[in-house]
Amino acid sequence: MEPRGGAWQNSNVENLPPHILRLVYKEVSLLSSDPPDGIKLFPNEEDITDVQVTIEGPEGTPYAGGLFRMKLVLGKEFPAAPPKGFFLTKIFHPNVGPGGEICVNVLKRDWRAELGLRHVLLTIKCLLIHPNPESALNEEAGRLLLENYEEYAARARLLTDIHARGKGGAPPSQPPPQNPAPPDAAAAAAAAAPPPDGPLPKKHAGDRDKKLTAKKKNDKKRALRRL
Repeated sequence: MEPRGGAWQNSNVENLPPHILRLVYKEVSLLSSDPPDGIKLFPNEEDITDVQVTIEGPEGTPYAGGLFRMKLVLGKEFPAAPPKGFFLTKIFHPNVGPGGEICVNVLKRDWRAELGLRHVLLTIKCLLIHPNPESALNEEAGRLLLENYEEYAARARLLTDIHARGKGGAPPSQPPPQNPAPPDAAAAAAAAAPPPDGPLPKKHAGDRDKKLTAKKKNDKKRALRRL
């Protein structure tokens, strides 16, 4: 079992004969321009044998609303041997192992060279609609599918919500300032703020002069009392 999202093998471009590489390039180009419904291809320009796609979770299944990344790896024996399939997005499914490896007959004993990559991708998408508990890589998912579908569906929806939703969305907007002051309060705060350095406004200057005059009168009264 290989780690999820890791490099399962080195590039096989140099290991495949030129006529096979041309066939792969032609099919990948056609899939990119005319993909199956709900599937989008992301060709690896540096390694045509590394085919990465996204699959939309089918409606009416616990995977609805999710966008699942997966990849097909074409080995050096391709097309005599089937490609290997891996989910890169974590998913709760009987036929997907803990490392993302996919167990489906078309990638094993039912493989024929003339089937092509389109057939493989459509079969994997159908696997999201009709899981096969008889060849389970995730034994818990297979058991729940047979014994308690409601629990199976709840677990599958939970992982879909956590790992397969909101990918590539817009960045979150800036949060609003906490406890913003209402306009009236802000205006009152501005009015109460100390004036900037420089000459005082006329009103404030008059108030200061009145205080000085009153102080002088009081000082004069105190001096007369002492006499």
